[in-house]
Amino acid sequence: MSRPAGRTRFDTVVFDLDGTLIDSEDLILASFRHTMRTHLGEAPPDESWRRTIGQPLAVQVRDFARSGAEADAMIRTYTDHNLSEHDRLVRPFEGIREALEELRRRGRTLAIATSKRRVATQMGLAACGLPEDWFASIVTADDVTRYKPDPEPVLRALSESGEDQADRAAYVGDSVHDMRSGRAAGVCTAAVLWGPNDRAVLSPESPDLWIERPGEIPERLGAD
Repeated sequence: MSRPAGRTRFDTVVFDLDGTLIDSEDLILASFRHTMRTHLGEAPPDESWRRTIGQPLAVQVRDFARSGAEADAMIRTYTDHNLSEHDRLVRPFEGIREALEELRRRGRTLAIATSKRRVATQMGLAACGLPEDWFASIVTADDVTRYKPDPEPVLRALSESGEDQADRAAYVGDSVHDMRSGRAAGVCTAAVLWGPNDRAVLSPESPDLWIERPGEIPERLGAD
């Protein structure tokens, strides 16, 4: 698709969750460190885990587990820690709720495509005061067979939202996996800069749009 410049209107806006709508980096890294220390005796550098954010947990642990059984155990350890510490360490990004409210006021359809499991997704939205019924579709790792960077999560979110024209939709995310998934789905890719990845990490993916602050979302994606 041709890349938009300046203000752009999209009828359907699909969002990633972690690093885009909710600030869960402290929780993610704390759960990673706890899991690695439990199973390996020490935690590798945070960056080795940070670059995997945006993929399902089962994919993330593959680089660290020494066997399939250990991978399963790591998933259980990570999940238990993540859920027990969730509400203490997760917070909304400043201005996100207001940006979503404004998109809704302008009649835009909102959706989510995340690599998190559904229970964790619901907990994150609740902890950050983002009602599930604001979103026409919430696609989680439980709902697809192929994960980001495959386009299936984004395409399913569009289908469930009633959007049949990819050029009228945008996918908003903070990771390389988000940009690749959105591009493969044929939608506009919008990279946000308040998550764990900066412009240097995301630039090689050539996002169609850059969004520096949550307050810019309505004008960049929902201009009348």
